[in-house]
Amino acid sequence: MAEKTPSKRLGKPIAFRLTEEDREAYLAKVELSGLTQSEFFRQAVLENRTQIVARQRPTVDRKRLLFIISRAGNNINQIAHRANAEHVKGKLTEATYERLLDELQFISRYLNATLASID
Repeated sequence: MAEKTPSKRLGKPIAFRLTEEDREAYLAKVELSGLTQSEFFRQAVLENRTQIVARQRPTVDRKRLLFIISRAGNNINQIAHRANAEHVKGKLTEATYERLLDELQFISRYLNATLASID
């Protein structure tokens, strides 16, 4: 799916009714796909996909790594914001600021590459 820009944020719900039997079949297919109900519906309808390929279920190791990378990413973002604020105030030289941002980008790329290599 494309990145959600401000003009493409999800927010307009679509509702439809199903018999209990059809609902159970729908939910079973959603479960097997590994997608959310919204993702499943969007792929089926908007992309004219009548066959949805199931996502591989994440392993315990991948889930743990996602958690750790998410936490690290949050910390990287906080450091970047602080560095920017200090740079704007003139407390960081341009060279120090650029080196810091380069290092943060390197760490971010390394974490994403690590995640891509798991499973």
